[in-house]
Amino acid sequence: MRTYDVAVIGGGIIGVSIAFELAADNLRVVVLDRQEPGREASWAAAGMLSPAPDSPRDLPLAPFACRSLHLYSQFVAEIEGESGKHAGYAREGALEVFLSSDAVRERDARLRELQQLGIAAEAISLHDVRNLAGGIGPAVRSALWLPDEGTVEPRLLMDALLTATRNRGVAICAGCQVSGLLQDGDRCRGLIAGTETIRAENVILAAGCFSGQLGGEPSVTALAPTRPVRGQMLALRPHTGAASLRRVVRSERGYLVPRKDGRIIAGSTNEDAGFEKQVTAAGLSKILGATLEMCPELGSAEVIETWAGLRPGTPDDLPILGRANIHGPWIATGHYRNGILLAAATARLFRELITGVELSFDAAPFSPVRFAKSEMRAAQTTA
Repeated sequence: MRTYDVAVIGGGIIGVSIAFELAADNLRVVVLDRQEPGREASWAAAGMLSPAPDSPRDLPLAPFACRSLHLYSQFVAEIEGESGKHAGYAREGALEVFLSSDAVRERDARLRELQQLGIAAEAISLHDVRNLAGGIGPAVRSALWLPDEGTVEPRLLMDALLTATRNRGVAICAGCQVSGLLQDGDRCRGLIAGTETIRAENVILAAGCFSGQLGGEPSVTALAPTRPVRGQMLALRPHTGAASLRRVVRSERGYLVPRKDGRIIAGSTNEDAGFEKQVTAAGLSKILGATLEMCPELGSAEVIETWAGLRPGTPDDLPILGRANIHGPWIATGHYRNGILLAAATARLFRELITGVELSFDAAPFSPVRFAKSEMRAAQTTA
């Protein structure tokens, strides 16, 4: 029987980032993943680092997202320093563009919203848009410049993070399906993986959209009600001589993320399709339609890759961070479309929670207790 201070279920960006942070305090940590670590939502992401909310449901997340963006430079520097590998991190700003006949009003309303959230943004002219990004088409009628936003290449980041985490002494186990938790009375003391029992004073469930499927643990499923939300993506390579897209550009219909090697990542769909990860004609058509609306010169670009990933959604589209009681497992899941961005702040939060130091951020709005309370209210209403 192996014994650790912390056992992390899930080897994506969230689980491995937490392990990386905890190992800095000389804790004995193991990460267990059902397949090859980093090959689910983390591998499929575009890598935008934007705290700007996508919808009104995201508004409670903005302060946490802003904190994570603030931590990101240090987060990446530690990973790159420990691993000797680059993560493709850049802080070059982003453009949010508006396409409707009421684009100016929409831009101004969005600007007020971002300013109220403390997110740096400014309205800029279409002339400046084309100077910043290049290749922007005539359908764009107004735009905001968000100077603090950045990008990272998720596949490079995961590779560097896994190396850095192993270099800090963390055991990372691939192909290790966790089937249940090890209970000692009402206290969680570890987990069961195949025929092996692993003891740990702290267990962290960070298995993304698979978090709600921990076999034989209905109480955990109730507190981590994740669901898969499919996102389809594609990569383009513009032909020689095409206008160069130099910044992230996004609208309400899609986004474009340029890479240093000339590729452009385009996305994305947002589909409740269960655990099916296939790419579809309808999904790619949607992405390409949004792409050509923003940047019509990409119509001649080569499609060099298509893929799909499963984001971990929750009933309110907000993360689940913390634990329901002092004896249960920790839960760190449900980051939905923001796992790459929120990894830095989530890792710092769990380091503080588990080592018992004063918290630098109030994560109460993301507590799993909110789902337990919802179930109680539903039961009372039914009765």
